[in-house]
Amino acid sequence: MKIITLVEDSQENPNFGYEHGVSFYIETKNHRILFDLGQTDLFIKNAIKLNIDLKMIDTVIISHGHYDHGGGLKYFLNINNKAKIYIQKSAFANYYSMRKKNEYTYIGLDKTLDHNMFILLEKDFVIDNELVLLNQIDTSIFFPMSNQTLFKKANNNFILDDFSHEQSLLIKSDGLNVWFAGCAHKGIINIINQAEESINGNKIDALFGGFHLKSRYEEYQESSENIQKIAKILKEKNVKKYYTGHCTGTYAYDIIKTILKDRVTNFYPGLIVNL
Repeated sequence: MKIITLVEDSQENPNFGYEHGVSFYIETKNHRILFDLGQTDLFIKNAIKLNIDLKMIDTVIISHGHYDHGGGLKYFLNINNKAKIYIQKSAFANYYSMRKKNEYTYIGLDKTLDHNMFILLEKDFVIDNELVLLNQIDTSIFFPMSNQTLFKKANNNFILDDFSHEQSLLIKSDGLNVWFAGCAHKGIINIINQAEESINGNKIDALFGGFHLKSRYEEYQESSENIQKIAKILKEKNVKKYYTGHCTGTYAYDIIKTILKDRVTNFYPGLIVNL
């Protein structure tokens, strides 16, 4: 299996552009996949530099209904109208971020997109024997503090987002179990718990995703104590390697790195991982 990071917030390789967002290109035995598309057409520009033919993509997964993960949809549809695009139906609701106190900025998906172009899901979904989407996650523990600045607008009221529109991807291929968690708004520990249940406690060979442990507001920033607790649980999990970035934040990453050491690394545009 090959995983290439197309979009992320940081730039470690100057040959590739970067932006606030996430996109991964994945090659398996049976599929060519894009997991998330960032916020612009940057994933296309970086894919060209990596000699990746996006016309060969057969499957697209959008992890949740935020612009930095699904903003690239309109650009993808301009170059590929054959791929199956899987997204939770609720991802097209009205999502907002409180970027200033009591001021809400729309961060949802493009409302002009034709919903008939997508496979709209409502809960977990098995695509085939390689690909499984999980949406039903118990969020009773370690629900990220930073979620308290993220809202859904319904009936002209802003209510806290419960992230029922978020889904993660399990790939089972060539004896490997590889997990993609997007932003882990439902809590990375909760997502791994569900992952372990779905594969009967077998090893997760790699996990890719942001852990959503940073906030623009100090009062909603995950505490160092909580980050350490999360890191210690991650260390005990049967996960061989963590690749994280985007919404994890450098503060949280540095704490996690001291505990997980070489079991965790940053992903960045142009990073190629062969499993």
